[in-house]
Amino acid sequence: MGFPILSVMIFVPFIAGLVILFGTRQKPELSKQVALAASIIVLLMTFALWASYSLDQAGYQFIEYIPWLPDLGIAYHLGVDGLGIAMLVLTGLVVFTGVMVSWNINNRPHEFFAYLMFLATSVLGVFSSQDLFLLFFFLELAVFPKYLMIVIWGSPQTRKYGGMKLTLFLFIGSVIALVGALAIYFAAPERTFNLILLEQAGFSPDVQRLWFPFLFLGFAILGGIFPFHSWAPDGHVAAPTAISMLLAGVEMKVGVFAALRVAIMLLPQGAQYWANWILVLATINVIYGAFIAMIQKDFKYVIGFSSVSHMGLVLIGFASLNADGLMGAGLQMFSHGIMTALFFSIVGMVYDRTHTREIASLGGMVKVMPWAAVGFIIGGLVSMGMPGFSGFVAELPIYLGVWRVAPLVAIISALSIVITAAYILLTVRRVFFGELPENLDPNMPGISIKDKISIGLLSLFMIVIGIFPGLMVPLIESSVNHILTLLGGA
Repeated sequence: MGFPILSVMIFVPFIAGLVILFGTRQKPELSKQVALAASIIVLLMTFALWASYSLDQAGYQFIEYIPWLPDLGIAYHLGVDGLGIAMLVLTGLVVFTGVMVSWNINNRPHEFFAYLMFLATSVLGVFSSQDLFLLFFFLELAVFPKYLMIVIWGSPQTRKYGGMKLTLFLFIGSVIALVGALAIYFAAPERTFNLILLEQAGFSPDVQRLWFPFLFLGFAILGGIFPFHSWAPDGHVAAPTAISMLLAGVEMKVGVFAALRVAIMLLPQGAQYWANWILVLATINVIYGAFIAMIQKDFKYVIGFSSVSHMGLVLIGFASLNADGLMGAGLQMFSHGIMTALFFSIVGMVYDRTHTREIASLGGMVKVMPWAAVGFIIGGLVSMGMPGFSGFVAELPIYLGVWRVAPLVAIISALSIVITAAYILLTVRRVFFGELPENLDPNMPGISIKDKISIGLLSLFMIVIGIFPGLMVPLIESSVNHILTLLGGA
């Protein structure tokens, strides 16, 4: 085994979190600097993984394997494929920009940034795990930091409700998925949690059909699948800005990534059997989320329900079970993660200066924060699927893929493009253009250089991937080819 780059990447933020929590209590600026340094290291390491990944070999690379509880078939087993690399890069970007936009946190900052680092470790661990027990271990590591960050630093009006609702929904999802995981563990020819070995276990059709819904639904709850989606907008709105960015930008991807990695890839016949039901639920996600976003009066709720809608497209891509749909779903996971992190960061910037999220009370913000206005418009164009942006290259393959298996789903879900354009354009006009309302201070401060860097970096990735999709497509394609092999073997 060479340099353990995945372990270093996972545990750098964890160690940073411990240092911040116990060593910077009286030094708030130092806690921010440690968090920033750790996030930069993680981001650079994800770029190094991206550059070092061999497309010729494809498959799982950067493998680390240490027996943990061998009698139970549990090991510390890490490795990533192309899709995993894309998710690690996404995580690095969102964590780095989340630290940057949280620089003005002055209420117990050492705890805030420590918990943020622990969340980063959790997410990086899930995307890197090749052991089912280890995947659950990292997944559950995030439960308490998420809850504490929402109820302590979240919106005073909704933080207790939003934090508790999010925690209960995700805990229930984890329990459902754990039941399915234990079922396939005992049904496997040998007792192992090794995901690579479980791919080759050859579960019977009856086992696959029975336990697939437990695994897929349990994880997909974290991805915001209908009708278990309501935690997402409430949790996002209640959370502080950086946690909204992480929840929508990365944590929802953790859910659908695990649903793909564990449910679809281990139980391909089960996926084929239940695919039509997933298509139905995901189509409701897409249309319902878009319609509800359009009628929201709260700026942050618009983005919360928009996330539910766009995650439905990821699930539609998965349920198509073909090359185009799976490719589009992988790209959509990356594109939506960047886009929604940008959206929530800008909502936080607007709220910090106006102390309101009521759209009717906002207007003319382009005069105060033009950089944020441009960033929101770029995110809006991505959300609408405009050519030249990452949203287009992600959504087009999804529609092509689902058209081949369920044309009606493609037609119905495509209506969301029109609805999305409507609520994005309305929100841009009402919040950023027109006259500055009298209740707002015309001399309010603009956004900081750190905010501008965050907006610029996230916007850059959405534009570059939109113009040069070849930077990301081969990575995801290598994973899709492996998934199709498993589905063909079903």
